Amino acid sequence: MTAPAAPNALEVRDLGFTYGQGRFALSGVNFSVAPGEFVGLLGPNGSGKSTLVKLAMRLLPPAAGEIFIDGRRAGDYRLRDYARRVAYLPQENRPAFAFTVLETVLMGRSPHQGAMGFESAADLARARAALDRVDAAAFADLFLDELSGGERQRVMLARALAQEARLLILDEPASFLDLRHQYELYRLLRDLARAERRSCLCVGHDLNVAAAFCDRLVLLCAGRVVAAGPPAEVLTAAKVREVYEIDADVTLRPDGRPVVLPRIEQL
Repeated sequence: MTAPAAPNALEVRDLGFTYGQGRFALSGVNFSVAPGEFVGLLGPNGSGKSTLVKLAMRLLPPAAGEIFIDGRRAGDYRLRDYARRVAYLPQENRPAFAFTVLETVLMGRSPHQGAMGFESAADLARARAALDRVDAAAFADLFLDELSGGERQRVMLARALAQEARLLILDEPASFLDLRHQYELYRLLRDLARAERRSCLCVGHDLNVAAAFCDRLVLLCAGRVVAAGPPAEVLTAAKVREVYEIDADVTLRPDGRPVVLPRIEQL
């Protein structure tokens, strides 16, 4: 007998949200992220990407539709159980208090700790391993506000990794990162998906980076899904023109992944 297929790590069904006065931020949004899949969420400013992420993280209530995590309605989980399944890297990471880098990463272990919240030797080991994975171990004893924006972003990614959730939701994680660390971050996310079967939903603006690393892309415009599928099917010249209102030349690399080059004469 064939074993039943594992439920999607994330499934969005007919999702809608409005900020009031009939101004829809999202309408009829449908897509999924399978176990071990790296999905990029793309679209111009104001297309609804960050709103969708906030809905998935239960920071906003949906006006319509449902979000499922591992086959169960997101709202049915207790917060601790939800945090064991879903880790979130927000777009802005400015420290409110003077925590060290290691203390910050250890916060990712809180869903796995007891009522007293004391970290164990295993928690410390996992936190240090997460810092190693994002090339930030040298910062462990520094305070978070001593770091640059890019360094802080790597530390916050380490906190999400230390959480050991099976689904990572990242809102523009490459913000403030230099070119090397942008590519290392996306390579890490791709490797987590492939080797550890962690699922990733990653909001981004760089079409070429997303096309190079993501298994599938979801393209939003004005709160609706315009296209979803493999990068070469989503990032066509026609779709780029429709969504971004710019003409671009789209070529395919030897591996079949697209490269998008805006036509300079119109810029």
